[in-house]
Amino acid sequence: MSLVLSSRDQKNAVSQNKRAIDVHGAIDLSFVYKDGETGLGRLYYRDPLKVLFPRGDVKTAALVTTGGGLFGGDTYDVDVHFGAHTQALVSAQAAEKVYRSSGPDCKINVNVKIDEEAVVEWLPQETILFEKARFRRTTKVDFSKGAKGLVGEMIVFGRLASGEEVTEGLLREAWEIRNEGKLIWADALHIEGDFQRPLNHISGFAGARAMATAVYIAHDAEALLETARALLHQHEDVRMGASCVNGLLICRWLAKDPYALRKAFGAFWSEFRNRALGRVNRLPRLWHC
Repeated sequence: MSLVLSSRDQKNAVSQNKRAIDVHGAIDLSFVYKDGETGLGRLYYRDPLKVLFPRGDVKTAALVTTGGGLFGGDTYDVDVHFGAHTQALVSAQAAEKVYRSSGPDCKINVNVKIDEEAVVEWLPQETILFEKARFRRTTKVDFSKGAKGLVGEMIVFGRLASGEEVTEGLLREAWEIRNEGKLIWADALHIEGDFQRPLNHISGFAGARAMATAVYIAHDAEALLETARALLHQHEDVRMGASCVNGLLICRWLAKDPYALRKAFGAFWSEFRNRALGRVNRLPRLWHC
């Protein structure tokens, strides 16, 4: 994986202030269980978002951004509904890029609903913040009895391979997880203005330039805490931890090297999906593209 941008991406970043209209992309996707297998229920998308369906060990959807990234004022609304008894995985085709903004915030609103006995994955690729990016993302998950879900997100602070540091901007990364409508976990990271102080402070990120979160939602989450911790301890160059809150298993990663974090995150996800969800010990092919 490389975090060096193509010439097209760099042109997009330079020309972002020339766009007259903010983009409002949307995806409305659902899966249903019928005749013994998981199939597509509902599909709607609006540019610059699209959905592809590559082959995988379970029904797989890949979310695609065709606009080259988010600019100031852009909004993406993503709604995914996993019907009862479905087996599916949703991921992104590539890393998302958030360019600098002269004022308005970029927003991604993710709403995931997991019905009874569904077994699902929400597998991210990185979100890369450019210098002076302003980005807000809220991920909401509502799950029902007997459901299992493994959901996550990753953020990279700057195009480090190009020598870029994020010195200022806005990041708000928020989570809300509900059990049949009842809020059981809420979490928010908010950095605004000076980024270097929290990123470099020993009580903050301690020099890390990439972070990730994974949440396992299931009745056996607490029973798998020690399993998760054993898998996390396999990577010495990445700081990792796991804990349980209100029956959720929550794992965190921090690393100075985004590629090291990506490898650690991917290795954990691959092994944990095998042990917790009974799926093959590998990631989708698009993760390695």
